[in-house]
Amino acid sequence: MLITEDRHAGTGTAARPAYGALADTYERRTAAYDEWRRRLIALLPVRPGNVVLDVGCGTGLCFPRLQAKIGPTGQIIGIDESPDMLDIARRHIADQGWENVTLVTAPVDHAPIPTVADAALFSAVHDIMQSQPALDNVFAHLRTGAWVAAAGGKWTRAGLLSLDPITYAVHEPYVRSFAGFDKPWRLLERMLVDFTVTEVAFGTGYLAAGRLP
Repeated sequence: MLITEDRHAGTGTAARPAYGALADTYERRTAAYDEWRRRLIALLPVRPGNVVLDVGCGTGLCFPRLQAKIGPTGQIIGIDESPDMLDIARRHIADQGWENVTLVTAPVDHAPIPTVADAALFSAVHDIMQSQPALDNVFAHLRTGAWVAAAGGKWTRAGLLSLDPITYAVHEPYVRSFAGFDKPWRLLERMLVDFTVTEVAFGTGYLAAGRLP
């Protein structure tokens, strides 16, 4: 198993310092989101042997379903700036005996991504989605025509505003800034073609996908 680490002193755009303190409870606290992880990964038309970037991979909760699609001949590059989250991801990798996962510990905007990938996944990583430098770095390591899928929370539409306090409470521990939370996919939409968005959970969440031109 190849582990690539780049421990930068700055916080970058990926995760606020609280992520370290929340690492041990992250999987339990976000268990209800697992259905959306499943649906998100189902959006990626990847196949055995493909390389996938899991951007803001956290503790690696998307890894099992990605492995089921790419198989042992494929590769996952998990990127996250929180060493505490990646320590847990590393334990999962060891427990499963996966030899095709590379972990990169760095803010996404200057993470040393070691390959050109066939697809990228953004699962509940609002701050990264709002960072043009982070997206530019990821997209620079995707092949032409690569598919990109994203999911996360959002503010509800007019008429359902009473759900926003609940949405805020759920996401506040993991979001540095709620800027752009009305349309979290706005930057991706400008960079991809064949782009689609589906609102889920009564408008408090979304699933989006498209491909590089």
